Amino acid sequence: MRKDLVPGEQVIVTTRPQPRKLAGAALAFIVSPALAAFASAWIIRGEVRRHVPFLAAQWNPWLVAACIGGAAWVWLGYCLPRLLRWHATRYTLTSRRIVARYGRLKRRDQQVPLAWIRNVTVHESLLQRLLRSGNISLETGQQGVVTLQDVPEVARFREFILDAIGELPDDRDVQPDGTTHYPAEALPWEMREGGRDDR
Repeated sequence: MRKDLVPGEQVIVTTRPQPRKLAGAALAFIVSPALAAFASAWIIRGEVRRHVPFLAAQWNPWLVAACIGGAAWVWLGYCLPRLLRWHATRYTLTSRRIVARYGRLKRRDQQVPLAWIRNVTVHESLLQRLLRSGNISLETGQQGVVTLQDVPEVARFREFILDAIGELPDDRDVQPDGTTHYPAEALPWEMREGGRDDR
């Protein structure tokens, strides 16, 4: 992120979503190998042949391999993608804008200049209140409403946003028709005239 900053712009805080959505993946990460080990031991002791007499003993290695493969599939197909998705989501507040970045290989960025923000609203469910996280809605005149999901320490993050907005330099030009012109250096690179995003 620091290489994308414009001159005079500083990073105030960077965070990831509150990791509560990883609880299911963490539980599966612990439980799946335990279940695979229990099932493998059950197979090796010959319990399968006792309940399924027609199943020959030579099937035991294949059944054990299936148990191990099932645990590996839970790790690689369920736990790992959720961990990578969480790790690749990042919220960055700078002295000029808020950047929400999602994904690594297929990346998506949302950028909101602080000068465009008209209202900052926090929404918290009961669970989010217990974990001190919440959703922050940024109302702008340009992009409608941009929502940051599951921001940790949401009250502090909101205060950081309001403080950064209050410290913005008053270098905006009000046009005769009432519209506001923002200088090019206050806008994200891809929003400037002639600019493009090479990332």
